[in-house]
Parts: sequence; structure tokens; C-alpha cells
Amino acid sequence: MAEGMVEGRSRTGNAPPPWRRKAVFLGGFAIYFAALWLLWETPAIYPLKIFVVMLHEISHGIAAVATGGTIDKIVLNQYQGGACHCPGGNAFITLTAGYLGSLLWGVAILAAAGARRIPAQLPVLLIGVLVVGLTVLYVRDNPFGIAFGIGFGLVMILAGRKLGDGVNRMLMTTLGLTSCLYAILDIKSDVLDRPHLRSDAAMLSELTGVPTTTWGIIWIAVAVAVSLFAFGRAYRAA
Repeated sequence: MAEGMVEGRSRTGNAPPPWRRKAVFLGGFAIYFAALWLLWETPAIYPLKIFVVMLHEISHGIAAVATGGTIDKIVLNQYQGGACHCPGGNAFITLTAGYLGSLLWGVAILAAAGARRIPAQLPVLLIGVLVVGLTVLYVRDNPFGIAFGIGFGLVMILAGRKLGDGVNRMLMTTLGLTSCLYAILDIKSDVLDRPHLRSDAAMLSELTGVPTTTWGIIWIAVAVAVSLFAFGRAYRAA
């Protein structure tokens, strides 16, 4: 018993101090953000963007089904666009769920990346299975979307099966942060920069009478607040 206590103190003593862990976290985040900024328009980030678009459309579908509607099909295109054909349900909730849904997916993935009690391989495998399953069930009349969904999902399944815990946590952190950041940039691009587009905010404006730009500002404010909360939580846990 005494021997076990000595071993426990030794392990604690060898652990890096909190300030160093937080410094490593901040340094890693700065490197990630800089790389994402520099590579944003390159093929390296392109699959991550399409993945977030898929989360956006899935969120519309989930909201529709949860409020009594159905999902007819999901479409993804190579220009980082998509659509979810989901008749029925509550139109207000369904339209709101797209941008904010992809944001919440990002927060959930980040939380899974920081959950040290769960092997990182498990959520990566689940993401892969989910993407493949949803592609098979709902992506229709869309060769690009089908190929992307199956391919991306299989890569995630392979990563979960073959790569170590540290690499999978890094992968989830990248997916989560990109989802949060892209949700903010997507709202700005679709709603504030190009308010004439037939976006979720434009359709919500027709439904509620609230201007498209107002919905964009509200969604960006929510997205920034949620992203800062997620970042603060990850920093405190570092």
C-alpha cells in the first residue's frame, strides 16, 4: 500500500505543471489557426470545408425530423454548397438549425477530443460510421456528394482503427475547430457579404419579416459566443 502511494506521488511529480500545459495549448492553437488561415483556399482544407457543409445539411434534416418532418435527400456540391430537401416540420427551427447546427457539431467534436476517459479512436470511428450511414441513406442524385461522403467516412473509420490516441485527438480537434470557424465565416459570406443569395437567413426573413442581415448578425453573435465558450473550456481543461 505504501509502495503504491510512493508511485502515485512520483507520477504526479513528473506531470508538467498547469502553466506549461496551458502554454502548449495556446501555442498549438496559434499554430493551428495560422496554418488554417494560410491554407484556407488550398486543397488541404477543402475536405474539411465539405465535411462542415455536410454537418450543416444534416442539422437541417435532424431539425426537420425532430419537429415532425422528413428527409427526402441531401445534396452536396464541389463548390462548398449543399441543400437538404426536408419537407414538413417546423420551418423556423429547421432553417435556424443549419449554421448553428454545424457550430454545435464542432463544439461536440471538441468536447470528445478533450474527454480523456474515452479512447479517441471511438468517436473518430463513430463519426466515420455516421457519415457513411447518412450518405447511404440520404445523399441522392449527387455523384460528388456520394463519393465524398463514402470516401471521407471510410478515411475516418480507417483513422480510428489504425492511428493512435494522440493522432485521433488531434484529428478531432482539427475537425471541431474548423467546424466552429467555418460556421462563422459561412454566415458572413452567405448572409452579410451576399444578402441577395437564397440562403437560410433569406428564407427565414421571408418567414418572419426580420431582415436577412439581422439574422446574420444574430447568428454570428451566437456563433462567436459559443466558440469562445468552447475555447475557454478547452483552455481550462488543458
